Amino acid sequence: MAMPRKEPVYVISIAAKMVEMHPQTLRLYERLGLLKPARHGLNRLYSDHDISRLRQIQRLTQDMGVNLAGVEIILNLLEKIEELQDEIEQVRQQRLPVPVGDRGGDRELNHRDTERTKR
Repeated sequence: MAMPRKEPVYVISIAAKMVEMHPQTLRLYERLGLLKPARHGLNRLYSDHDISRLRQIQRLTQDMGVNLAGVEIILNLLEKIEELQDEIEQVRQQRLPVPVGDRGGDRELNHRDTERTKR
């Protein structure tokens, strides 16, 4: 699944329509720190990532009955999980592959296992 783009392109009225919320609700979420839209002068600009986050807030509050304090905790934990997953992936990418010549011990083990099964 592709990650939502973080380029801010939607003004508040369009973003609110996209998620079927009142613009004041988006302002409230920003005040509470649940959302951080980009600013261009006095205008708030929302990205696809922000829209996705608003939908996630909607699911948590409306479908699951989570209050806004709980939403903040859940979103922070999800962000931390994503950061840790990125870190793990970076470590995996940095690991050097083991050269084929260094696997002699595996061949011996496999050879011994083969001898045992023959007996």
